[in-house]
Amino acid sequence: MDIKKLILVTAKHLPQHKYFENIAKQLSKELNVPLDIVEEDYVFANTYGEKDEFGMAWLPQLFAQIDSEIKPILTRLPINEKTLDVDIEKAREVVLNVLGVKT
Repeated sequence: MDIKKLILVTAKHLPQHKYFENIAKQLSKELNVPLDIVEEDYVFANTYGEKDEFGMAWLPQLFAQIDSEIKPILTRLPINEKTLDVDIEKAREVVLNVLGVKT
């Protein structure tokens, strides 16, 4: 599996934006792959991302280009059950697991 780049489709006004951006930048460095940050590209998100029951994608979503395929790798932030805060480390683990990268 050859990861070409990570693609974050986001909107700066959304509360989850800062978490997704931090995770994406951290993973880009860790995996040594480029990161593209795209603002409010709902066409891209609807084409490649997860959608709700009405067929509409939400933002932010993190994708990976693997060879020539675009794959969603993080579409929702995990929440720590004890603190009810965003669990950044768990999000990182989810992405690495989806990508098949051993930690």
